Amino acid sequence: MNFHTQLLHDTQAQRQQLLGTPIIQGALAGQVSLPSYLAFLQEAYHHVRHTVPLLAAMKAHLPPQHRWLEPALDEYIEEEAGHDEWILNDIAAAGGDAEAVRHGAPGVATEVMVAYAYDTVQRGNPLGFFGMVHVLEGTSVSLALMAADAIQQPLALPDAAFTYLRSHGTLDQEHTAHFEALMAQIEAPQDQQAIVHAAQVFYRLYGDVFRGLPLPQTVVHAAEEMAA
Repeated sequence: MNFHTQLLHDTQAQRQQLLGTPIIQGALAGQVSLPSYLAFLQEAYHHVRHTVPLLAAMKAHLPPQHRWLEPALDEYIEEEAGHDEWILNDIAAAGGDAEAVRHGAPGVATEVMVAYAYDTVQRGNPLGFFGMVHVLEGTSVSLALMAADAIQQPLALPDAAFTYLRSHGTLDQEHTAHFEALMAQIEAPQDQQAIVHAAQVFYRLYGDVFRGLPLPQTVVHAAEEMAA
């Protein structure tokens, strides 16, 4: 079993927990609301704006034996630059206050996830950040394009409000093959374990971000009926 396959195997349970969160399942079923979508974009902005700084920090903290990763990180940095502005544009197109989001604060779950990412890079094994890449890109490929359609149609929002979801879904499909090739070159057991552990934690932390979003009223009512 190659390492990428092992990574998928060792994080399968955490991935299913993330995908099973009520707001994700509701969105895929068309149970959506504008406040929920805007809340999702707000939290996305507050972690996506750290992607380039985190990649740069990872590059700066690479040990000598992993300097061969620098060109790949430079490519990631180039491709990820400006994606936070895409999200702000989506917020404005959906009728939200993009500047309030830009100057606002993230939710606690997003703040903790970003803090863990910096801690992994700066205090732990910097290759652990690939665990976050795996979680975010893998989730995007699984959900982004389907979620965009499921959210857009009931809310009758313009295409301009879905730049982040649709562009990221397409880009991350291209990234996954690149990521798999990179993982095939990670051979040291301690580096592999750092990536697996970080991915398991990031699945939980990213799930907390979704669990902190406001549920659409249709989902709330359904949950109340089931509890009655």
